[in-house]
Amino acid sequence: MLNRAATATVEASTRGDIITVTGSLGVAAAADMRDLLNLTIDAGSGDVVLHLADAEVVDSTGLGLIIEAHRRAGRSGRRVIIADASPRLHRLLRRTRLHRVIETLPQPHDELALV
Repeated sequence: MLNRAATATVEASTRGDIITVTGSLGVAAAADMRDLLNLTIDAGSGDVVLHLADAEVVDSTGLGLIIEAHRRAGRSGRRVIIADASPRLHRLLRRTRLHRVIETLPQPHDELALV
């Protein structure tokens, strides 16, 4: 994967929001991604699904963004769900035991139907 700053698109529905992230989710993208996550969480309802198939968590900053979003969503009565995480991110979530608190989905199909 090219080492480029992350970009994201947001798709909102009555059941939640889907954020598709592409590129490197690290320190270079942290401020913009944090703002996007916070605005999405604060303005919506239902689950927040992070599609990370085309994203790379390159450092602890990227993981920190996911944790911050999880905590903020929880305070708002919402959940953050990770969809299409890379094998590397799955290993990282297991090593840090975050797989116990942040739900992950293996398939991109109909994520919000689970809500």
